[in-house]
Parts: sequence; structure tokens; C-alpha cells
Amino acid sequence: MIVAEVADFREAARRKVPHFLFEYIDGGSYQQVTLNRNLEDLSDVILEQRVLRDVSQLDPSIRLFGQRLSLPLVLAPVGLAGLNARRGEVQAARAAAAAGVPLCLSTVSACTIEEVAAGSGTAPWFQLYMLRDRGFVSAMLERAKSANCPALVFTVDLPVPGARYRDRRSGLTGANGVTGTVRRVAQAMARPGWCWDVGLLGRPLTLGNVAGVLGANTPLSDFLGWLADNFDPSANWDDLEWVRSQWEGPLIVKGILHPDDARNAVSAGADAIVVSNHGGRQLDGALSAVKALPGIVDAVGASTRIFADGGVRSGLDILRYRSLGADVVLAGRPWVWALGAEGERGVTRMIAMFEAELRVAMALTGAQSI
Repeated sequence: MIVAEVADFREAARRKVPHFLFEYIDGGSYQQVTLNRNLEDLSDVILEQRVLRDVSQLDPSIRLFGQRLSLPLVLAPVGLAGLNARRGEVQAARAAAAAGVPLCLSTVSACTIEEVAAGSGTAPWFQLYMLRDRGFVSAMLERAKSANCPALVFTVDLPVPGARYRDRRSGLTGANGVTGTVRRVAQAMARPGWCWDVGLLGRPLTLGNVAGVLGANTPLSDFLGWLADNFDPSANWDDLEWVRSQWEGPLIVKGILHPDDARNAVSAGADAIVVSNHGGRQLDGALSAVKALPGIVDAVGASTRIFADGGVRSGLDILRYRSLGADVVLAGRPWVWALGAEGERGVTRMIAMFEAELRVAMALTGAQSI
């Protein structure tokens, strides 16, 4: 099929990866009201077209934490992303590094921090959850330090997992034991290309960063169950200060939707915050990042960097978020769809597509610099 936009990568990935995996990446919580709201509210942002502004030379790059990024874009952390292609996070990290944008590796990635750093030649940003086992959290922080990860993204909007009905229907969750395994194997067998490239040549199929806790041969459903049982609902602002005390580099707090929470995050030592509702995967009915962003910019925009995610499907969406005051934009599902569709080549093409779309949007709004 011809890939002209991100939606085409989505369709190609749907055809290539097992159903349960596609549903996990694609879906939101409950009735997906917030997931759809992210898309709708972002598409409703009106841009001001300007003319005769000399846009022959455009610069979409920014400086962030002492580094030059080719675009104000970060490939967002997405759990299980690396199962969409053979050692997928390594492939995506290579594409991101070549394009000059960061990839943020999820705690629940298929590939370990160390594998991604070695395989791509560049240490990824690292995303951390607060789990009950503080020893595990401390160990993950040490591993991120040892790998020279440039930034830590601390996700705070997951004290408990959201109710994701699509994952239950697909058999990824809720159907454990033999029944669940049989369902997932049957779905994988319906994608023979994936079975060969990922299922056989891409082993081990584990959540690499947590495999040491449960063992490399543990079924995927057991990994997910362990995580669900170990997210810490007692986590509070003191825990953020504890993480700050253990991490000397840039600390980015992800999952902020309220101005008071933004102020608390900055007070606790955050160098940046991500205005985010977890891609519509947690509280269904929550504000979209688009609606939450202006109030948070007013509250802390003068004192910290502000990132935003949710609903990003094009370079035009990057400009939309920038127009509302975001410094940097995160995109998650697009790069994972591209990875599932075409591997590293797909992620490279997706980033180039975003840049081309952003440059057109800059030219038509008369913006020489992002």
C-alpha cells in the first residue's frame, strides 16, 4: 500500500502485527472518549495563515537540555513497542538518532536500556514508573545513569492501570493461563511474517527491563500482571522529591493536566513537565492535553519547559501544540505503527514525513523559525 500519512502506517501495522498487539498500541481506556477527544480538540486548533513573509529559509530545530534537536519532537515511551518489529526499540532508536530527535524508552520495553544504547549508538531517554518495590526503582535509575541516558521521564498518572476493554477482548489481559496463551498464539500465527521475523528471530519476547524480576521465560501475561500489581497507589509528591534526589540529569514529569499539579512538580524539582492524559489510556473523560495546556502554560510556563502529547498524527499537529505554548511535542502511536509496518525504515520515513509537514505548516503561517 502507498503510505502518504500516519494513518497509512496504522493500517499497514494492523495487517502485519498480531491482533492483541495492535489493539494494545491502538486502544484507549473505557469507551475511548478521551482518546478521541485528543484527536478532535487538536484538529480544532485554528492556525493563522500569513503571506509574503519570506519563508525561503526555515529552521524547525530547537535547543533542549544543551542538545540541538532537528525538530521539537520526542518519540514518546510506549510499552511493548519493541514487539512490533524484531528488537524493535533498537531499530526505532537508530532511526531517531539518525534524524536528530530523542527516543524515550519505556520501563516496559521489549529491549533493555543497555541493548538500545549499544544497538543504536545513542543512549535513549528513559521513562520510569513508580512501583511498590523501591529497590527495583533505584536499580532502574542506576541502570539509566550507567547507560548515560540524557533525561529521565517520570510518569505519574498511573497509580493504577486504566480499564482497557480492547485488551480484554483481544486476549492480552484477562485471559490468563492456557486459554490466554492459545488465543495469543492463534493471533500470532495469523501473521506469519511477524511470527518469523519477531516471534522466532526476535527472541526473547520479554519485557527486558523487568525480566530480571520474573525470569526471561515468563509469559507476557505474567509480566503485565506483575506490573499491574506493582504500580504504587500510595505514591505522592515526596516520592517525586526522592527520585529528584537520585537523578542529577534533566527530570521530566509526565502526566500533568492541572495547573496546581504543574506547580507542585516544578516545586519538587522537575526541569520540565509533560501535559498528558497518557494517550487516553487512563481516566476516560479527562481533559485533552489541548484543553489543559493553556492553563498550565499560564501557571508555570515562565519557570519550566512544557511538553505536550496526545493526538499527534502529523507535523501540522506539532505546530498546533507549539501555537498553544508547548516547547516540545511527544508522539507515541505514530512511531510504533511505522515500526510495525516497516521497521527502522518506517520510523525514518515517519519522522521525515513529520518534518516535511511541519515545514509546510511553518511556511504557510509565515514562521521562519519554530
